[in-house]
Amino acid sequence: MTTAVQTEWTERELLASEEVVEPLFAGGVRCHGGFDSEGRYLSPRTRNRFPAIAAWQAQRARDFGTPLLDVPLSSWPESYPNVAQAAFLISAGVPQPVISTLTRIGTVEGFGAMLRYSEIPDWQSCFVEDVRGTAIDHLDRGLFEAHARDEAGYGDEGGHKQMWFAARDVAFEHPVTEDQTQLMLQRMGLAQPAGGPGAGGGSGAGGGPGAGVPVRAVVPPRLFPELPEALETLLTRMAGLLLIEISAFHVFAWAEALLSDTELVAGDGEAGRLVSYIRSDETPHVEYLKTVLSEMRDRTFVEESGRKLPGTEVVGAVWERALADSLGVRREQNLTLTLREVEHALDGHPRRDDVLEGFHATGSIRPAPDGNGWVPVAAGT
Repeated sequence: MTTAVQTEWTERELLASEEVVEPLFAGGVRCHGGFDSEGRYLSPRTRNRFPAIAAWQAQRARDFGTPLLDVPLSSWPESYPNVAQAAFLISAGVPQPVISTLTRIGTVEGFGAMLRYSEIPDWQSCFVEDVRGTAIDHLDRGLFEAHARDEAGYGDEGGHKQMWFAARDVAFEHPVTEDQTQLMLQRMGLAQPAGGPGAGGGSGAGGGPGAGVPVRAVVPPRLFPELPEALETLLTRMAGLLLIEISAFHVFAWAEALLSDTELVAGDGEAGRLVSYIRSDETPHVEYLKTVLSEMRDRTFVEESGRKLPGTEVVGAVWERALADSLGVRREQNLTLTLREVEHALDGHPRRDDVLEGFHATGSIRPAPDGNGWVPVAAGT
């Protein structure tokens, strides 16, 4: 006898959390999640999200027999600065670029609150095949809301934004004031959400040393102008968001290694543990986005004229453009932004040139001699 697997969920069910014995406090702020009786961290809003995602993935594999959309983490180069470069700067008495990076991560994470305001099309009119009981049909019925709350916090509970700021403040003993934070964010091209460093808001999601530069974001040209605009916009956003979420696992490894080094930073490893909790929380984000994009790829899109397009064509084109952007222009922008913060921190430093050269020599890439692009360290020395 086969037991039916639940594929229809209410928003309340998808937002439900496991009971915790001890809540998580980060930097004095009550954050989401908590610990069970054995001290294991429990991510928020995963009591039913994990089973739901697993059910949708199994259903899709059974119905279509195709692999889940994915891209290996090895597609992305290491974080910049890498662990050795960041440690070099801190040891040289120049922690400001690392503090700036952690501030940027937390700020961009807070932008995830805007996911809940995404324009959602009439899903069934967009596809030939039935979308009932799919992850697609639950984006605005709990999945986006859970993601938004995870990133920016909700009510009296802090989320990843507050946790990244807490990790920064623990590791570097409250290094910046609100005014300094505002100036830092302006310098890095990030508009500060209302309410200061601890507030949620913004217009994107995801973060890290390679996290986006969202001010004056360029809207890409339409690839499929005959599809509903809300559909293509959402598809483009989700593809970019998934790539950010996957590549962010490099960020977690970078931050955990750096912030767990008790000889380098303060806090007896607490900051590194906070990052490990954020990493756990990101897993359902990656999995539901993979699932939704795979469900769309396996179906047939319907243009407003009624013409049909295979999902492999639509999702494939959006995915390839997002991947090229992530590894191309966006990475170039972020490398430049990060180096600018290092140079800013060294402005007026008595050993500026020596420290900057040591920073470059410790990494795997450095600016090209002509200032045009980046080259491997071995080729640039």
